[in-house]
Amino acid sequence: MFRIPALLINRCTVVANSWAAASRLISTGAPVCNSTDGYRPPTPMIDLEDKSLPIPEYKEKKNEPLQLQKSRLLYQSRKRGMLENGLLLSTFAAKHLAAMDPAQTKLYDRLINLPSNDWDIFYWATGVKPTPKEYDNEVMNMLKAHVKNNDREQRFTQPDLYAKA
Repeated sequence: MFRIPALLINRCTVVANSWAAASRLISTGAPVCNSTDGYRPPTPMIDLEDKSLPIPEYKEKKNEPLQLQKSRLLYQSRKRGMLENGLLLSTFAAKHLAAMDPAQTKLYDRLINLPSNDWDIFYWATGVKPTPKEYDNEVMNMLKAHVKNNDREQRFTQPDLYAKA
């Protein structure tokens, strides 16, 4: 289901008196614009409650070398789509990922890639919601301890991706 934003009548008029113009508006979300200043209304937004666009199912990578897996996880920890998890997971990965053994690395991989909603990870780590059994493990406990920030570290930005020489 698409929500089409309201158009400013003064700046852009929708020519909807023909079926072609109306179908163009509905199918592409791009109204016929007669504006001289180049104004284009924003494109339609996807309704988040709409389940017609499913999130692809995560497939675990088999036989991935440990160092490659850690590099991938470091990158994925930084690029979360929401700032809160980007800061929490990137600082956690910078601090703990290098020292993780293969079993812990696999648990961390599953933790950040299997849940379909990043808010779930955030709520579990901060203790707002109880952690489901399949994610309640030593890595989640490490993440919860990291979130408590008992050392009062400043975490306003993500750490550098590569160590400075």
